[in-house]
Amino acid sequence: MDKLTAMQIFTRVVDAGSFVKAADQLDISTSAVSRLVAELEAHLNTRLLQRSTRKLSLTEAGRLYHGRCLQILGDVAEAESELGQEGQRPFGLLRINVPVSFGQLHLSPLISAYQQAHPDVIVEVELTDRSVDLVEEGFDLALRISSQITDTLVARRLATIRIVTAAAPSYLAKHGRPLSPADLANHNCLIYTHGTRRGEWDFSGPDGDITVKVAGHFRANNGDLLRRAALAGEGIICEPSFLIGEDLASGALEILLPDYATPELALYAVYPSRRHLSAKIRSFIDFLPAQMSEPPAWDGWMKK
Repeated sequence: MDKLTAMQIFTRVVDAGSFVKAADQLDISTSAVSRLVAELEAHLNTRLLQRSTRKLSLTEAGRLYHGRCLQILGDVAEAESELGQEGQRPFGLLRINVPVSFGQLHLSPLISAYQQAHPDVIVEVELTDRSVDLVEEGFDLALRISSQITDTLVARRLATIRIVTAAAPSYLAKHGRPLSPADLANHNCLIYTHGTRRGEWDFSGPDGDITVKVAGHFRANNGDLLRRAALAGEGIICEPSFLIGEDLASGALEILLPDYATPELALYAVYPSRRHLSAKIRSFIDFLPAQMSEPPAWDGWMKK
């Protein structure tokens, strides 16, 4: 079995949605297409497709393998093109993984500007707050928000991510304003549950570093959901400024505890290796820093 050919046929079947359509597009028999996919499944010792009389669907293993096939086939196409005159021209499928709230709020204009400069690149974005395995799941790169990046990945720092404690004026008028981190124990705090340190907020102030255990009647694994609750006057949030920067600038939310600093994170572009970096990945990584400023655009409230 020619593995590369089998991968090409498998991805064509997935894209076409049927063995018959894939066979027509490839100008080979349906039986040949079915046989090669069956041989691929036998070689991998796993089922890639669920077959029924009406449609095909990917199994979980098939979804992961399909992503890797797309990456491998794209790399092969780019490797071949590098032997020609267009070796440095970015093209093909660029798969990017991005945190949900950041992607929803800030990624679209970046992608639009990039594609205007590189129209031959097809950008596919998956929004998830889960830390994906880039190689295993077939992503070219990811944007990640963290205090540090694992040594197994190459990281390029793009921007500072500030964490801000804030509440709506309506909440403060009703419940008062905390003057120190310890006062948060007497307030309804809206807690972000993604991660390991749920209900613990860190500050640094006149007396050094302090970790406060907070509590409240609303928790969520999505920052925008907590933001909306805070805007409605439901409680106090501790959120990244890229999410609430416009609310701070407009006065819809007010900064709390200004004498106490919160830990800063950073936005990184991460990718598996510096070696043999394709033109599409290199061009996107080089493009991003030019679109960022320090402070970043979402921190316009700091100038007020």
